[in-house]
Amino acid sequence: MCGRFFIDYEFREIVEKYGLSKYNTKTTKGEIFPGNEIMVVVNDYGVKMKWGFDFDWSSRKIINARSETIFEKNSFKDLIIHRRCIIPISSYFEWENIDGEKIKHEIKESENKISSLAGIYQITEKDNDEKEFKFTILTTDAIENIKYIHKRMPLIINKENEKIWLDKKITNNAILLNAMKNTDFNLSEMIV
Repeated sequence: MCGRFFIDYEFREIVEKYGLSKYNTKTTKGEIFPGNEIMVVVNDYGVKMKWGFDFDWSSRKIINARSETIFEKNSFKDLIIHRRCIIPISSYFEWENIDGEKIKHEIKESENKISSLAGIYQITEKDNDEKEFKFTILTTDAIENIKYIHKRMPLIINKENEKIWLDKKITNNAILLNAMKNTDFNLSEMIV
């Protein structure tokens, strides 16, 4: 589960890291909550998007989607093929439950200042025919050293697979599943 994350990088770092050719917004800094707008990477563009899908079947925003079932769920299976994105973050937050008390942990990659979270996005029409972009974050089983905090974590796309993930021409499930396998990173955490 990923219910909040943090951005603490400069806009130019995102432009350089992902080779952005265009962007329609600058990045937002600070703690990001569901419903907030940030810059998300689509192909080689930086696009302003809101965090969370709105579906008729849910009274809450859908901010996460399980990567293990993403190709099977009617609400997501077309998006994983045709509308993938990367959500650049500095860290994310998770709460450990100790005897009913919730302890907030900040979790980040040990070696990278910016982590690339796997995401999917949708485009909806507003009343004034304006398009609105919304994203959700894919999640996976937590890696061993942070499982004690929470059993799920955001799916991090490693550097070698970022271009594959963003390439809209790639629609093969096997290639995408392979890009979603990423165990060659280390996460560190601290109580905040």
